[in-house]
Amino acid sequence: MIRTDALDQLPVRTAVPALERALEDRGVAVLCAPPGTGKTTLVPLVLAGLAGPAGGGPARRVVVAEPRRIAARAAARRMAWLVGEQVGGRVGFTVRGERVVGPDTVVEVVTTGVLLQRLQRDQELAGVDAVIIDECHERHLDADTVAAFLLDVREAIRPDLRLVAASATTDAQGWARLLGDAPVVEAQGVSHPVEVVWAPPAGPVRPPHGMRVDPALLTHVAATVRRALAERDGDVLCFLPGVGEIGRVAGQLAGVAAEVLQVHGRAPAAVQDAVLAGSSGGRRVVLATSVAESSLTVPGVRVVVDSGLAREPRTDHARGLSALTTVRASQAAGRQRAGRAGREAPGTVYRCWEQAEDGRLARFPSPEIKVADLAAFALQAACWGDPDASRLALLDPPPAGAMGAAREVLTAVGAVDAAGRVTGRGVRMSRLGLHPRLARALLDGAAEVGGRRAAEVVALLSEEPPREYGDDLAVALRTARRGRDGYAARWRQEVRRLSSSVEDVGGGSGPDDAAVGLVAALAFPERVARARGEGAFLMVSGTGAELRDGSGLRSAPWLAVAVADRPAHAASARVRLAAVVDEGTARAAAGQLRFAGEEVHWAGGDVVARRVERLGAVELSARPLKQPAPELVREALVEGLRREGLGLLRWTRDTGQLRERLAFLHRELGEPWPEVSDGALLDRTGEWLEPELSRARRRCDLARIDAGQALRRLLPWATGEAARLDELAPERIEVPSGSRIRVEYGGAQPVLAVKLQELFGLRETPRVAGVPVLVHLLSPAGRPAAVTADLASFWREGYRAVRAELRGRYPKHPWPEDPTTVEATRFTKRARR
Repeated sequence: MIRTDALDQLPVRTAVPALERALEDRGVAVLCAPPGTGKTTLVPLVLAGLAGPAGGGPARRVVVAEPRRIAARAAARRMAWLVGEQVGGRVGFTVRGERVVGPDTVVEVVTTGVLLQRLQRDQELAGVDAVIIDECHERHLDADTVAAFLLDVREAIRPDLRLVAASATTDAQGWARLLGDAPVVEAQGVSHPVEVVWAPPAGPVRPPHGMRVDPALLTHVAATVRRALAERDGDVLCFLPGVGEIGRVAGQLAGVAAEVLQVHGRAPAAVQDAVLAGSSGGRRVVLATSVAESSLTVPGVRVVVDSGLAREPRTDHARGLSALTTVRASQAAGRQRAGRAGREAPGTVYRCWEQAEDGRLARFPSPEIKVADLAAFALQAACWGDPDASRLALLDPPPAGAMGAAREVLTAVGAVDAAGRVTGRGVRMSRLGLHPRLARALLDGAAEVGGRRAAEVVALLSEEPPREYGDDLAVALRTARRGRDGYAARWRQEVRRLSSSVEDVGGGSGPDDAAVGLVAALAFPERVARARGEGAFLMVSGTGAELRDGSGLRSAPWLAVAVADRPAHAASARVRLAAVVDEGTARAAAGQLRFAGEEVHWAGGDVVARRVERLGAVELSARPLKQPAPELVREALVEGLRREGLGLLRWTRDTGQLRERLAFLHRELGEPWPEVSDGALLDRTGEWLEPELSRARRRCDLARIDAGQALRRLLPWATGEAARLDELAPERIEVPSGSRIRVEYGGAQPVLAVKLQELFGLRETPRVAGVPVLVHLLSPAGRPAAVTADLASFWREGYRAVRAELRGRYPKHPWPEDPTTVEATRFTKRARR
């Protein structure tokens, strides 16, 4: 029996007519409705004809795509309840590893990942009349991809397919543009006032980095929950970034006068049901991840305690590390969380940060496509026939660097060919519902260790085990096998799903530890690592890795690192989960990264030539190479010049001045005078350092190369301009006294340092290449007396003061009143006579 009263109370019902008109006219719409208004539950029932104005309507099949399994199950249960049935009747759901539908199902709630798989198998979505992409504002990568694929389907083969993008915020214009200027239908929620209480920690708290959250903040959050229970009525909903933090805060709430419940993606279904069913009388404290921001409605909540933290994916492409990381929650997330306190009545939100910090937070969460590992997305795009995703309608294009790294992974595991086109193996991998790395480990590992054991290890890798399982993957496997906790139950379900996807063709003998290590190494070959002492390892990717103190893996010679992160400012990654392997397994798994051959490079200040074998950055063997290839030696010498500078060559004072003269001419006159900066010279070694460079074999040979003779090869001999070098930038200038004075070209302006008496009679400043020199006028003792670039002006205005100061100190030297009319001299008055 349809629960009409409950349906009529859902605020979104007022927006349903406009939504239906939009879909009738355009076939697409953006539905914007706050959490708790019924957009996830009423709208699918109306579109399916189960809850129309007259209690029914034309039967249509509707698929609702949710970002999380917990939300998909909860939405299906709620809709089934509203139509007076059990799940599996007219309302059902499908998530990875679980399908509850029946022959009469017309509303099916699925995760976006499941819908992706369905679209790859059946682009037409035969029999489906409408698709609702729920919580699209969260910008999960799967949801963005599903939307792009569906728009492709509508344009090419199913213009009749109705598409609704449902958002919990008012930031819907981007989605409207993406859907071809789709109408935006807004539903007003029942909004109750929410009081904001700023509750920052009293003492300093370290900012989050990686997966780590300062325990001081968690202690403060627990204290704030206790404060909220004392100061306010109703249930308390507390937002924390992850499962670990929820567990630690729950431990600190022992003894409170309320039932403490934990809600997250790993929570048992019975706990999820209990939370969503509401209180049975006593007060409750619900500790939740961001899943409760908009995907779930928790009844009875009057108070929200917000830690201000969230988890987002991040990928370090340079080190091959990808994981969730803790970040400050965005302003949009803060509004969503606070709104939960005013869902049913006036409420309060306690924010565990300073009010002044709020305006500095990001406005919205980072789109996952901008920050996540894109290997799975790239495989989906390749299977769709668009390997570079250039034709997909996406709100944000995938970053080129991340797509390049993803294509490298897909090529390495055989999912795409050299042109980026999907292979048959890649199609099979895409249908396993796994990251391509794990799909490779399952397929290749099954042939080596048996399908069942490969599935067991891959199931462990697809959802990281709880911390209490330890950091040894083999130990974690044995713990999961005998475990009775929620993780072990989900793990066994995933093992069954994966086992059914591969044939168990032999290879099942041998110890578990070796099997675990091989499968982990197949999944992450660039993270195979060799010990270098004291719990430190070097991955073949070149990244250092360290085990925690007390780890049972510290004595292992080799590891296959499954999970690692790199704390802020740390030089090495921190290993969180790994398996012991031997060198043979390392060679087999990381074979594509093996290099064997001559290696000639600059190291320790000289050329080093060796025959080496290595796995990526891990050196396996090396021996000296007596006759290295000349071209490799030359490259090593150029590398040395780049790293240590051109000072490795033989430079004299005259050579240095020649380089400065050429630099001056290039700056003032340009071509054909050559640029002689370090970078330019190193780029043209073949033009000025040959044949000497090709004859050199080591550092001492570089020191024998005459840099001045080599530099002259760059002069513009072909045009005849080289003959004008001494005319345009003379090494010395003859002054009126007859002395030939060296010109210094190292500064911004040529400099002529000369004794003042030697310039008597010279009325104008000397010039080189049309540029006036900067004259440093010296006393008879050679000390600076004045500087001028305008000699005529100096004689008129500056000379008198210099004469007054110096003639008493140097009375034996001439100091005429008009220096422009007397003869220049290098001598004293007596010597002249």
